[in-house]
Amino acid sequence: MIPLFPCLDGGPRPLRVLCLGAHCDDIEIGCGGTLLRLREWNPDVEIRWHVFSGEEPRGSETRRSLVHFGVAPTEEGIRIESFRDGYLPWEGARVKEALHGTWPDFVPDLVFTHYRQDRHQDHRLISDLTWNAYRDHLVLEYEIPKWDGDLGSPNLFVPLDVATVERKLSILEGEYASQRDKPAFDLGAFRGLMALRGVESKLPGGFAEAFHVRKILFSPRES
Repeated sequence: MIPLFPCLDGGPRPLRVLCLGAHCDDIEIGCGGTLLRLREWNPDVEIRWHVFSGEEPRGSETRRSLVHFGVAPTEEGIRIESFRDGYLPWEGARVKEALHGTWPDFVPDLVFTHYRQDRHQDHRLISDLTWNAYRDHLVLEYEIPKWDGDLGSPNLFVPLDVATVERKLSILEGEYASQRDKPAFDLGAFRGLMALRGVESKLPGGFAEAFHVRKILFSPRES
């Protein structure tokens, strides 16, 4: 078998993963189940977390959430910026500097970011800047259900068992108390999307998270 993710099968060093999100709960919603599975498959995986709009109390909620994913809530493992929610494109130069200046010595094998066709302006900017900064990396664009009706047709699926789905939802519900009353923060919608992606990936009775992959270099590892 040719491994899709380098180091996922116990290579010479841990898998390095960078997670980028416009807002504090975006990463957990978009790829939280996949991150939980990655740590199951490779317990030594190194995950870094960068959020660009982290006003309180959401910033503190994110720091508590990271414990569930094995990410140290320190400057070495997490960055939470204070850009204004909803206005990232109008602070684009500063946002770009923040993204490019993060962990210059950390070279990720895998980058999670927003779907480029997401209609939320903050999400779309982070996706565009991701491709600007990480041109030679495997980038997976995650999806977030909301009122815009902008879900696309993803082409990479990660299977999730029921336990992982429930754990992801439990983290969201337990750590993001400030979001519980917002219409878009709907655990039923999150579960339903994972169930739909499970059907689309032919997992009867199962679940999946889905991603958009725009460019991928498929080659065997050198022996």
